Amino acid sequence: MNGPGQDDGPGASPAALSADPVLRVRGLRTVFPGEEGTITVVDGVDVAVGRGETLAVVGESGSGKTMTFLSVLGLLPPGGRVTEGEVWFDGRDLARLDPAAMRAIRGAQIAMVFQDPLTSLNPVFTVGDQLVTVIRAHGSVGKAEARARAVELLERVHIPHPGERIDAYPHQLSGGMRQRVLIAMAIAFGPKILIADEPTTALDVTVQAQILELLEELKAEFGMGMVLISHDLGLVATHADRVAVMYAGRVVETSPVSRGFGQSRHPYTRSLYRSIPRLDTEPESRLSAIEGQPPDLARLPEGCAFEPRCFLGRGRDDCRRVRPALEPVGEDGSFSACPHWRRLPMSPEGDGARPEAGGGTPA
Repeated sequence: MNGPGQDDGPGASPAALSADPVLRVRGLRTVFPGEEGTITVVDGVDVAVGRGETLAVVGESGSGKTMTFLSVLGLLPPGGRVTEGEVWFDGRDLARLDPAAMRAIRGAQIAMVFQDPLTSLNPVFTVGDQLVTVIRAHGSVGKAEARARAVELLERVHIPHPGERIDAYPHQLSGGMRQRVLIAMAIAFGPKILIADEPTTALDVTVQAQILELLEELKAEFGMGMVLISHDLGLVATHADRVAVMYAGRVVETSPVSRGFGQSRHPYTRSLYRSIPRLDTEPESRLSAIEGQPPDLARLPEGCAFEPRCFLGRGRDDCRRVRPALEPVGEDGSFSACPHWRRLPMSPEGDGARPEAGGGTPA
């Protein structure tokens, strides 16, 4: 396998298609022990993030989005372990680093903003104490200097009256302010990669927009790559450059966001797109939903994991028997793990409810 600085060719792997990649994940596999044996929660994932680029990772709950990047950072819950794969960052494979070397990188060069700021912040310490702890963990500075730096960081993320807010406890701040505190911690050392895991969950629409604008500002300021983990395709469409769609622990499609979800090359992505509520639909019309449930990772089928729910391939013998690999599906760097992607209609609306004439079994 080539090293991180070598060219893999135009169709070798979706992980190679990011311009100037700063983080490249190859063949990542993560497992947990289960009652009936080992459960694979991340299954051969390939992704890459370029400098100044936003990669969105989307999919239903349990698809492996967050677990992929907890694996990258070495922050897996008890029992979890990475069994295969490479994580290239700054010329080093993070999967091979010892814990001390990984701690030096985590939080300083690769930072993560977690989903729930109320549970991510310690309720018994002020936000200033927690910021100071982060600053001193990665730098040889005194407490007074670290506190001054913490105030600067709070100001940088647009928290009003930072000199006063620094002594507040998490419960004394609004949800948006708590999220800004987590972002301040993440940018303390100007990371090269920022991973934002559902950064706008439980925030109202106005605050969501403010948080996303802040992340865009910081990305431009530091020239960092950003991973945006989300289930919100509307958010992804306006704030990401490329998207990786995950299902059952695997990446099933990657493409530039500019292509549009209505032109996606995988039936799962089309189904996600169709499930978005629209303002122009009739009030009494039913919402479109993906039939069935996500698969049990302990009992994945032999073939395509999406086959039982797929409007394009449900009931097809080849889909049941063969697990498809990611293959290039265009000249724009798109990949799809569906051999029947050509049967998807390419209308501007991206109507994924039926295959083109002459296709297989519709839903």
